[in-house]
Amino acid sequence: MLLAVLPGPWFIGGGWVSGAQAASGSEPPKVRVLSVRRVYDQGPHNAFTDLCQFGGRYYLTFRNCPDGHMVYPTSSILILASDDGRQWEQVYRFHVDKRDTRDPHFLQFQDKLFVYTGTWYCGPAKPEKYEMNKLLGYAVWTGDGRDWQGPKMLEGTYGHYVWRAASHADKAYLCGRRKHQFAETKTSAERNQLVESVMLESDDGFIWRYRAMFQPHLGDETAFLFEPDGRLLAIARHGGGGNAQVLRSRPPYRDWQRADLVGSKGDHSLGGPLLASWNGHYLVGGRQTSKGKSVTALYWLVDDTLQPIVELPSSGDNSYPGFVSLGHDRALVSYYSSHEKDSAGKTRTAIYLAELEMSE
Repeated sequence: MLLAVLPGPWFIGGGWVSGAQAASGSEPPKVRVLSVRRVYDQGPHNAFTDLCQFGGRYYLTFRNCPDGHMVYPTSSILILASDDGRQWEQVYRFHVDKRDTRDPHFLQFQDKLFVYTGTWYCGPAKPEKYEMNKLLGYAVWTGDGRDWQGPKMLEGTYGHYVWRAASHADKAYLCGRRKHQFAETKTSAERNQLVESVMLESDDGFIWRYRAMFQPHLGDETAFLFEPDGRLLAIARHGGGGNAQVLRSRPPYRDWQRADLVGSKGDHSLGGPLLASWNGHYLVGGRQTSKGKSVTALYWLVDDTLQPIVELPSSGDNSYPGFVSLGHDRALVSYYSSHEKDSAGKTRTAIYLAELEMSE
């Protein structure tokens, strides 16, 4: 199925947006938003994106659900492909029986492109209680971008909410959230206080084992970025709406440094965090909430500080960006938002792509 780029509306950048002075005294690069286009809006709710380049094509993944944002067994994961980042076609769609599929993320590992999803057990309908101890990770994968296999259950992920993945050398790594000692809890408030985040490790992308504890309290969504020498930088959302954190570690990842992220206007929460390296700089993205309003925002990470770049057109239910570099000074960022309405005047939650240009 070929999905043509919808005609609009488009957001055209009106100028250059400068970051603040870095700690070294040099100014972070300027970034211009060339355009933002809506690329998928079929059904009332599309969310939780990721973006990558594999085998000469671009790939975009996200969750689609006719029943909305919350946990439903009617949800599925879509994977789209494009040669130019403008015209997209659906290459795979999958669901897991009696489970809610959400938060898909790409991993390129051992000449395969994986898509991982965390799944809540639902049964035949929306569950009355969300039980973390029944969470389970699944994967689909391809070697050429055309022939896809799965979904396949990920061994070692039962009881874990798997999120972003990354690889270094001959190992793959996943962020996994779980309840401390898989405790039995009765309320979400009781559960949330016990959530911890662990690093899971794999030799093949399918079988996972515990590697390290990196967020022992109020664990949440975390993005990993490995340097060539194995040093690890991570951006972690903090459970309960607390301040997001920047984490650092070195092999064998037993010791972790944690610091609260600070922005130009004080502390920052960060929903659905993105962390990417772009032309030697660290790009961070996610949902920023202030005075009851939420937007998808991009920043430069300088030490432990977020230097603002731009707020993308967004509101309400939004964020969870993906990133792919188009070269030295161009990039695409995917995200979702509910700031537009359909032809009947109803709010729709759609998938968007922003094209960025960097100027040193």
